[in-house]
Amino acid sequence: MPIFVQSKLGMQFKHPEILWALFLLIIPVLIHLFQLRRFQKTPFTNVAMLQKVVSESRKSNTLKKWLLLFTRLLLLAAIVLAFAQPFSSSETALQQKETVIYLDDSFSMQAKNNGISLLEKAVQDLIKNLEEDQVFSLFTNEKSFEQVTVKDIQNTLLSLPYSFKQLTLEEIGLKANTLFSKSTRTVKNLVVVSDFQERLFTTTQELDSALTIFHVPLRPRDSKNISIDSVYIKDSKSNPMELTVLLSGGDKDEALPISLYDDANLIAKSAAKFTSNGNSQVLFSLPGNEEINGRLTIGDNGLGYDNTFYFNINEKEKIKVTSIGISSNDYLKRLFTDDEFELQQFIFNSLNYSVLENQNVIILDGLPEIPNSLQNILKTFNTNGGSLIVIPSMETNLSNYNEFLSNFSGTQFTEKITADTKVTSISFDHPIYQNVFEKRVTNFQYPSIKGFFKSRSSLPTILAMENGDPFLAGGNGVYLFTASLEIGNTNFKNSPLIVPTFYNMATSSLKSPELYHTLGQPSAIDVATSLGTDDILKVIKEGYEFIPLQQNYPNQVQLTFDQNPVEDGIYTIYQNKEPLKNISFNYPRAESQLTYMDLDNFQNTNTQESITSLFDTLAAENNIAAYWKWFVILALLLALIEVIIQKFVS
Repeated sequence: MPIFVQSKLGMQFKHPEILWALFLLIIPVLIHLFQLRRFQKTPFTNVAMLQKVVSESRKSNTLKKWLLLFTRLLLLAAIVLAFAQPFSSSETALQQKETVIYLDDSFSMQAKNNGISLLEKAVQDLIKNLEEDQVFSLFTNEKSFEQVTVKDIQNTLLSLPYSFKQLTLEEIGLKANTLFSKSTRTVKNLVVVSDFQERLFTTTQELDSALTIFHVPLRPRDSKNISIDSVYIKDSKSNPMELTVLLSGGDKDEALPISLYDDANLIAKSAAKFTSNGNSQVLFSLPGNEEINGRLTIGDNGLGYDNTFYFNINEKEKIKVTSIGISSNDYLKRLFTDDEFELQQFIFNSLNYSVLENQNVIILDGLPEIPNSLQNILKTFNTNGGSLIVIPSMETNLSNYNEFLSNFSGTQFTEKITADTKVTSISFDHPIYQNVFEKRVTNFQYPSIKGFFKSRSSLPTILAMENGDPFLAGGNGVYLFTASLEIGNTNFKNSPLIVPTFYNMATSSLKSPELYHTLGQPSAIDVATSLGTDDILKVIKEGYEFIPLQQNYPNQVQLTFDQNPVEDGIYTIYQNKEPLKNISFNYPRAESQLTYMDLDNFQNTNTQESITSLFDTLAAENNIAAYWKWFVILALLLALIEVIIQKFVS
């Protein structure tokens, strides 16, 4: 195997061991010295002219021998140098190279330049410029190919799908380091092919200084893109419902058609008019209490992935509520109506414990005591996801209640207080009252109270009395009133607060499905069903099926979504081939804003105009200038010069 060395003068030799032959140059020198013998003197007629001729002949002969000596020395040296194969190159040209390529396949690479998407252009240029036998590693936002040639992955690259995931520059550097070897003798080239959106930048990025980084920015001809960003319904109980659609990226006064479909049926069409900041809001009326598998579409020439938005409205599941008291209370019937709830009321003495495990909400309404058998059932019920609402009686047995309440955030009743007071404070940030009030009111009709229990608990306060003590506290499925709600003790039942308070405490027991979910963001929904021992729920869309993470409770199943699904659309949740409900997923819209980084601000990186110019630069760095041919030509010229000297120099 040839050994490459570099001389101090920059000259390098492929076979430096042949240079030892230069010592052979001493042989012609020695021969020449032995031939320089003295002329023997011979007495002759003293003729002046003859002496002059002899003197000139001696000088000419000596000159010829010196010319031949130098010519032959140069000829031999040229032949030796030609066989040693001298050349010149850059410092890294002879080092082993490792190349890792990051190919951005995020949705922003759908943007087009000259009628072809940036990703398609990048793939074509890579296939065109990579040598067939060149070994490299390549990774995208989700895929990775280690130590391959372009032939190995050509078909995969040509059919590469777009990804909703996007690595940052820091993550790109970390991933690349796992694909490079640990050797310190190789040149490590990291090629980043991307449109370099601003969201790639992180303030904490620290790329390995041992890497030679090449940035190849690809930019579209037109960076304008209109996106459907989100949808929401302000009041789901109204009929008709009002669907609000938010869009961005348009020009002022531009009118863009937007269509609303229910499955394949067009149900409405409108136009999105944009403000000076590029935003638009479009309203659609939807019939209440109807299932809708919604799909919104626009006809934008920018990115394609954000031109469609999916959402769905399922038939509302009735929430199962059971109250346990010493008498029947009509106020609960008025609060929990048949259109949204299934209310069962039991007198404590006639309670059937077996019905409790299938409920969503259990209300303890004015029980003086809670038997141990019921306490155990209620603790299990809450652990399994059910919600408890505890309303004490003014004749409550404190020790008995505290035994039960201590299981929930260490709650205790400390003493009974008999004094007139009012409920004067509302925790507007508590989930129970979010989106209930248009503004933070301070002059509402204060409910009055004649007696209550002081309490000690880590449960968040929802309603507080004027002395700061909680009137209602709760969270995570446990809600505790500190006073009896009997008419003789408080007028809270006649207060406007009672409706949103009880309604939201009950509805929080079963998570209402959102209009849509975003891919890549963890989310969870509750499905009102019971699973058998071997039952599982599946989520299916035409041509795509997966089993989500699921937790089974006696009266519901909680589904958690994280890594799946990976495609947008409307999916159906199945139990034993029976559809239960639909759920929608959309791609995140972070890629929709086409704003790009200024690569001139980056240190220790090499920015190339195109993939072709990148490979030209890499080829130039690997270029080796060979000089052996010139030394062969020099040797031939010196041989010719020797012939000329022999013939014409006398």
